[in-house]
Amino acid sequence: MKVAILTKFGRVATVMNDQDPQRIREEVSIPAELAGERVDKAAAQLLSDYSRAELTRWLGEGSLTIDGSVVKPKHKVFGGERLMLSAQRQSREDWYAAQDIALDVMFEDDNVLVLNKRAGLVVHPGAGNADGTLVNALLHHRPALSQLARAGIVHRLDKDTSGIMVVATSPLAYQRLVLAISERSVQRRYLAVCEGVMIAGQDIDRPVGRDPRLRTRQAVREDGKPAQTQVRVRDRYRAHTAVDLVLGSGRTHQIRVHMQSIGHALVGDTTYGCRRIVPEGASTETVALLQRYSRQALHATELNFKHPVSREAMHFSAPIPEDLQALMDALAHDRDRFH
Repeated sequence: MKVAILTKFGRVATVMNDQDPQRIREEVSIPAELAGERVDKAAAQLLSDYSRAELTRWLGEGSLTIDGSVVKPKHKVFGGERLMLSAQRQSREDWYAAQDIALDVMFEDDNVLVLNKRAGLVVHPGAGNADGTLVNALLHHRPALSQLARAGIVHRLDKDTSGIMVVATSPLAYQRLVLAISERSVQRRYLAVCEGVMIAGQDIDRPVGRDPRLRTRQAVREDGKPAQTQVRVRDRYRAHTAVDLVLGSGRTHQIRVHMQSIGHALVGDTTYGCRRIVPEGASTETVALLQRYSRQALHATELNFKHPVSREAMHFSAPIPEDLQALMDALAHDRDRFH
């Protein structure tokens, strides 16, 4: 199955083997602005889904080439060449094990499955999470998903983000949903509670890429991928704000990075600057709740898209989970005590 995805640097043709999610085939044109860079550095920017170590190893193996030619990592690029990757990703994780893990399925037919992911559930196997993931649960629920690329996963939520996801359950649906997401025709809305009182909402348009100091994090950076987040105030508390967010793009950790970048890290998100702020004079219960909140206060509330086969408009909303609702209720009660 071949799916073309539009990126900052041009159109990337990605070929996925339906039988093996770890088989990687990608091609991307090296833009003129990277002329003079070492190929390993250029590859790290253009193929940011992979680690620098993986890319360097693939260069050495001849799995990552320029116009089909094997080059050393220090080779300088001119711009205009084709960076070509054909590799088998080394992995200890099991993408095929079906495990009986409870799922909150909201809708399913022959082509799509819509679910409400609980916080704490990792979407797919990876380092530190060999199994027990959403993929393993999906393979138990729908064994035929083992025949689809990435078991039908077309977009992700972070481990500790709850809410709505759509999964493709047929090859045609997979292809069309991937394209719809790349063309931004799938609308995703979120609810979050952030630190600090926002006076008004704003539209954030700041590119996001891998943090050069810590590869497990993302950061706002000029050479990152375009990223847009629309932020609107839902409710204000004494030292916090509940916000509704709409994604214009779907970068890794995008909302968390964007909110940190404007000085309003999400409650519980210690990875991106949460300071465990508490309102002055707050009750013991409210202080304890804020200091012990165990995840980023982020929930995917709505998902709107056209059915990939019938083209019918599909609209789904997920109820606010108990922990997030309890946080909002406590902050509202705290505010009302002082008014």
